Amino acid sequence: MILSGIMKAYYDSDARPELLQVERIAVLGYGIQGRAQALTLRDSGAAVLVGNREDAYAESARADGFEVVSLREAARRGSLHLLLLPDEIQPEVFAGQIAPALSAGDGLVVAHGFSLRYRLIEPPPEVDVLMLAPRMPGPYLRRRYLEGWGVPAFVSVEQDATGRARDRLLALAAALGVTRCAALEVSAAVETELDLFSEHFTFPLIFRVLEAGFQALVGAGYPPEAALMELHGSGELGEVLTAASREGLYRMIESHASPACRAGIALHWEGAAPREVLRKATARALEGIRDGSFCRFLLAQQRRGHPHEREWRRSRPPALEDAERALGRLLRQPDRPR
Repeated sequence: MILSGIMKAYYDSDARPELLQVERIAVLGYGIQGRAQALTLRDSGAAVLVGNREDAYAESARADGFEVVSLREAARRGSLHLLLLPDEIQPEVFAGQIAPALSAGDGLVVAHGFSLRYRLIEPPPEVDVLMLAPRMPGPYLRRRYLEGWGVPAFVSVEQDATGRARDRLLALAAALGVTRCAALEVSAAVETELDLFSEHFTFPLIFRVLEAGFQALVGAGYPPEAALMELHGSGELGEVLTAASREGLYRMIESHASPACRAGIALHWEGAAPREVLRKATARALEGIRDGSFCRFLLAQQRRGHPHEREWRRSRPPALEDAERALGRLLRQPDRPR
């Protein structure tokens, strides 16, 4: 374990993955994280059972060689339960199908602190409550594990009913490859607020800027495929952000940007996103996260079938997606040889 400031970081040397040999892991939900974690845990030697309703995800789990049962049955038979269902459906499903089947000494593991932060679920006092929140989607967790590495994750013990909650958490993190990289300790509340901030401020800003840039360039007469190629179609933006994660934002600019690029960044640093505009946007995003209004919005949207998202989809201009398809036909990718 390494202490840096107020952060604790755990690595392979802190974990005892053999402790999972006495656990029966119930993966509850076989979606983006569920499939990746189930496959990885099985590769690490853990006994894995999948709980899922009868749908395409259940068929996928069976095709991957897992036994698939109902969520209630998986909760009854498992000892360590990975709750990997969408946040907005967790309250009803947990109360009706999972909580009644839990036994004293079980462990409940969430991959995102949302339901705990907003008290949408009430785990029984006699079970361990753990958070293991990978900082990348499931497919990247899986790929990094197969490459011999891992993804970082936020972890926490939210309730230690057995006296061995941390040991179970770190064993699970090691089996997923997380401790090869780093398991960083923060509370479920902090993880939730940080994650939502990225989703409510950083991601919309990046994606909206790309959309606006595409519209401006095409409106000025540039070929759509060429404009898209320059903005994000080449993959350069992804590589630049990856470099920033490894080197630091400002160091990446110094080491990767040409003199002309650096001059342009410096010239338009303030004008591209004025500080006062950003200050108001960040304050608005944080307020909705902290006061629970977004949580209430999400639950209401779930009950109504997500009309806001449907309206957003209808309002998107088709030109960008048309250009993406056209550029995709021109570019040869490693997984799509011509």
